Amino acid sequence: MTWERLPATQLTPNINRRAINQALKDDAALNSTFIGQERAREALTFGLNINSTGYNLYVMGEHATGRFTLVKEYIERHVSKLATPDDWCFINNFEEEREPLVLRMHPGGAKEFAKDMANLVDELLDTFPAAFDNPGYQRKKAAIGRTFEQKYDEAINSVERFALANSVAMHEEDGTVSFLPIVNNRPVDDSEFAQLTEEQQDSFYQLIGELENRLSESLLSLPVWKRENSEQLRKLNRDTAEHGIRPLLKELEHKYAGDLGVLKHLRQLKSHLIEAVVAFLTEDPKAEKLDERDRRELLEEHFLPNVVCAHSLDSGAPVVYEPNPTYQNLFGVIEYTHVGGSMYTNYKMIRPGALHRANGGYLLLDADQLLHQPYVWDALKLAIKFGKLKMDLPQQDVGMTSAMTLMPQAIDLKVKVILMGSRELYYTLQDYDSEFNELFRVLVDFDHEISATRQNLFDFVGRVRKKILQLGLTGITSPAMCRLVEYSLRMAEHQEKLSAHFADVIELLNEAHYFCVKVGDTELDLGHLNSALMAKKRRTGRVSTSLLNDIKEGQVLIATEGKAIGKVNGLTVMDIGDTAFGTPARITSTVYAGASGVVDIEREVELGQPIHSKGVLLLTGYLGNKYAQSFPLTVSANIALEQSYGHIDGDSASLGELVALISAITDIPASQSLAITGSINQYGEVQAVGGVNEKIEGFFDVCQHRGLNGEQGVIIPKSNVRHLVLDKAVVEAVKKGQFAIYSVETVDDALELLMEKEAGVLSSRGRYPKNTVNDLAVKRLYQIACTVNGGEE
Repeated sequence: MTWERLPATQLTPNINRRAINQALKDDAALNSTFIGQERAREALTFGLNINSTGYNLYVMGEHATGRFTLVKEYIERHVSKLATPDDWCFINNFEEEREPLVLRMHPGGAKEFAKDMANLVDELLDTFPAAFDNPGYQRKKAAIGRTFEQKYDEAINSVERFALANSVAMHEEDGTVSFLPIVNNRPVDDSEFAQLTEEQQDSFYQLIGELENRLSESLLSLPVWKRENSEQLRKLNRDTAEHGIRPLLKELEHKYAGDLGVLKHLRQLKSHLIEAVVAFLTEDPKAEKLDERDRRELLEEHFLPNVVCAHSLDSGAPVVYEPNPTYQNLFGVIEYTHVGGSMYTNYKMIRPGALHRANGGYLLLDADQLLHQPYVWDALKLAIKFGKLKMDLPQQDVGMTSAMTLMPQAIDLKVKVILMGSRELYYTLQDYDSEFNELFRVLVDFDHEISATRQNLFDFVGRVRKKILQLGLTGITSPAMCRLVEYSLRMAEHQEKLSAHFADVIELLNEAHYFCVKVGDTELDLGHLNSALMAKKRRTGRVSTSLLNDIKEGQVLIATEGKAIGKVNGLTVMDIGDTAFGTPARITSTVYAGASGVVDIEREVELGQPIHSKGVLLLTGYLGNKYAQSFPLTVSANIALEQSYGHIDGDSASLGELVALISAITDIPASQSLAITGSINQYGEVQAVGGVNEKIEGFFDVCQHRGLNGEQGVIIPKSNVRHLVLDKAVVEAVKKGQFAIYSVETVDDALELLMEKEAGVLSSRGRYPKNTVNDLAVKRLYQIACTVNGGEE
């Protein structure tokens, strides 16, 4: 037989304490970025260094495996040597304000240009309207006014002379001209005019009518004179404004002589600056009075650039992580304000998104979050595919159809996108999105487990030390570090592999830090870790404690001594929230004459999940192959996991179910001192199962409560031995011979251990030794077949 009673040395990993102690002393360990993950490291290096289109990255792995932290740190180290990308800003499009233009500048240039334009506004406010008080400007303005007044006066004087020659006085008041008759060398009023004869009155009426006609003819060109006067004044104002603006712009044009984009903008800016100065900064009494603050705001709103992406000269390529990748957070947003009861916006109200900030560098996104957002996935693919970042905001789809919106000029986009997501999502995108493989050609696959090599232990210790320093502690002791390594091995359920879920180690360190500070220590020790583990076990252990109490009180029937036919102690593991624990469960079987086969009661009542049902169906295949080669397998049997009231999944109970079934077939009692777990195939080979540590400890707790008698123990698959990272209490009990752990390779091994009887090996004649377990099983099954089918007695 191939079963084995395991010594205590095989129940826990053999930790390389020398390597851990060396890493604790070597400060080079503090620079560790990755713990293992060679495949992911190579893929990441390849993806970051290849510059061809479509070579974006998909980082595959589970949450809390350190994907984000490791990838971000690795990228930041990689980009420190890369050139800083260009700056970008939006500028006013004076020809079409709804289509703002973009300006590309060298690193650091955008903020400098914005500062220069702000200085230009300050200089304009200092120059104007003071420039219009210049004596030369005032003389020219007065000359233009005099020319208009002369023409007007000449027209009025000619009419006045004709009126006086005809005894009519002309009176002008507030631009209104009137005529009064002259009688006895003086103008008369209305009462005196009424005393004149009708002939005199008619004469004066005719004369005044003629004078009014003459006046109208003389002033017929007055609108033309006024228009010429206004045009001359506007030209004077523009010339004066241009004269004051020219040296200011010349200075900027000289500074940005090497930047064609800025030069073009400055030349387009000149005429609009002149118009703004004339409109806002002249001392026109008819113009709306604005204080200096209002003038500044108007100028800044029209002429200052809107910097959306700025870098310092030595900042390197940007690395941006967007945790909430909504459309606005990625592509930017155009803000709005209310003006006169309607929505209003302009180029200064454009706000950048993560793609703007990451342009020329790297953008990290959570794929799960990204795909939950409307419009984002398709828009992101278009931006990556064509290398253009365009703000096509879907206002029409979100109820902004009546608002004026902007259509900013597209920005050249060069960004490497790193998506972080699950395996299922990666394969789903491959299946359902034909463009996914074209745009995300590099897969960075993070392993669940990491080999506990010397280098990986070195990196593990380095990451722990770095976290310890971040917590403000001076260090960590060697026993505590060894306990952390053991904790990681336990999470991986392997004696030679660390768990990739480094976040769980960080969580334990944070909780141990609490207990360390609580007692006033500055160095993390083993006692602090044990306190943290015990506290967490108590916080999350209500359900496991309740189940154990039910067993203690006899509400759940679990026997830990004696023997019984058709009854076996199975082992189950439960995952509730962030905790997992094991608990024993009784497996029972009954056999009787019939032809219904092996019936899984759990499946019949729809509590058994597919994998569990598969494990039970394998039992029929095993029985037929093992015992019914010369007669038809005809049997009725029921198998149940007693006192289970929820869904059951997994095939780890199939070995225990088979032993209970064979015990019921042969009427050989099975030991109740042992619990068993394991999966089988149709040939009786025992296969590894998950949660083996929790299962063993769950049965051990029950036995310990009732008293260890040296006969109790657990049977596990031999392939699970390397997965044992058991609690110290279990290891000590095994050392003292109070508890046993057996490993088996075949069903026959388990039968011999539980039934304390030889299983029997098939002879060359096709028979099992008399009175062995297998011999009795063949005989009973043959007897049932004969009974059901009417065969021989």
